[in-house]
Amino acid sequence: MSYFPAVNHISYEGAKSDNPYAFKFYNPDEIVSGKTMAEHLRFSIAYWHTFTEALSDPFGAGTAIRPWNAYTGMDLAKARVEAAFEFFEKINVPYFCFHDVDIAPEGSSLKETYANLDVIVAMIKDYMKDRNTKLLWNTANNFTHPRFVGGAASSNEADVFAYSAAKVKKGLEIGKELGAENYVFWGGREGYESLLNTDLKLEMDNLGRFFHMAVDYAKEIGFDGQFLIEPKPKEPTTHQYDFDVATGYAFLQHYGLQDSFKFNIEANHATLAGHTFEHELRYARIHHMLGSVDANQGDPLLGWDTDEFPTDLYSTTLAMYEILQNGGLGRGGLNFDAKVRRGSFEADDLFFAHIAGMDSFAIGLKVAQQLIDDRVLEKFVDSRYQSYKEGIGREIVLGNTDFHQLEAHALSLGEIKTRSGRVERIKAIINQYLLNAFA
Repeated sequence: MSYFPAVNHISYEGAKSDNPYAFKFYNPDEIVSGKTMAEHLRFSIAYWHTFTEALSDPFGAGTAIRPWNAYTGMDLAKARVEAAFEFFEKINVPYFCFHDVDIAPEGSSLKETYANLDVIVAMIKDYMKDRNTKLLWNTANNFTHPRFVGGAASSNEADVFAYSAAKVKKGLEIGKELGAENYVFWGGREGYESLLNTDLKLEMDNLGRFFHMAVDYAKEIGFDGQFLIEPKPKEPTTHQYDFDVATGYAFLQHYGLQDSFKFNIEANHATLAGHTFEHELRYARIHHMLGSVDANQGDPLLGWDTDEFPTDLYSTTLAMYEILQNGGLGRGGLNFDAKVRRGSFEADDLFFAHIAGMDSFAIGLKVAQQLIDDRVLEKFVDSRYQSYKEGIGREIVLGNTDFHQLEAHALSLGEIKTRSGRVERIKAIINQYLLNAFA
């Protein structure tokens, strides 16, 4: 059975193509700075938004029309695997990601849940044998079920902590079996609603203990995937312990975990934290902690996590600038943790959305590489910080001075001249590069 009978293989046809089922800018074989676009971008499909999302919202029921929704229970789970691999093959992505409950329904007991997972994992493994799509990362959903009302590893209930550990243990085993390149921890409810009833230190200490146990078990079973933490400041909690990259990095350092984890950075989570996407990428990059990316965008008019497909070329360009400066994403990738809009309810809309996102990052890749090749931003930055390359500035950078010497220098100064930041000029140049990409 074909779940997408109207869709053939999605190919690159160029910017002038009017075929909605074709890439206009993403050419997986095109070489950019010595690597193909496919190698640079390492696209991934999010199983949850693409194959399980009903497109409901707080004010309305789901609108998604999906051919596999004629099934229920384990039959539905199996149909989704079939649909997923048909989709992967037709759009030609190298990776996919999932939570445990995305691929198999929870049973009436943890034992039954394990059994359901075993059936579907075996099916996925069989599909992967003769296909090119691999598992970028998997994770455990420790936030949806009512048992996680108070958190998972940070729960006030020890039994929930144990249950969460069991699910992650199973997830690591699944990751190893399917050859996952990463394992992600998103603390969906690892936070608090109110400090009035929260033992903040105990919860954070327990979260640190939990991560150490995960590291230990991965070593025990020989799972060599990269561990990733995905920061988010709020939703569903008032405050989450992985608020942003800086908070997460401080947490990892405090608990001695900085050598075992990197970050999976989501664009919409960055904006919820009051940062730009590129800020979070930059902060992770300069601390050698950039591991992978959840590629989406938020709506500037809405204050929640809308998980839209990325189409803002300015954002994709600045994101790819950071990723290229990082030397790529290593074992990570660009995972489309994005969902079609509630009004885009037909199955074919899934293709249109992913094509738009892939084309947007392809443009971002090419423009970012041109900016790097021409040292556009570096020239402005070098000029702005020129004072630290000579004289007293160089002594500061080298650590050769103290307050006594700095005071003496300051007392000898006349009028201090500062340099213009020229932000508007820089943005105008970036616009030129973006427009030239279409020339």
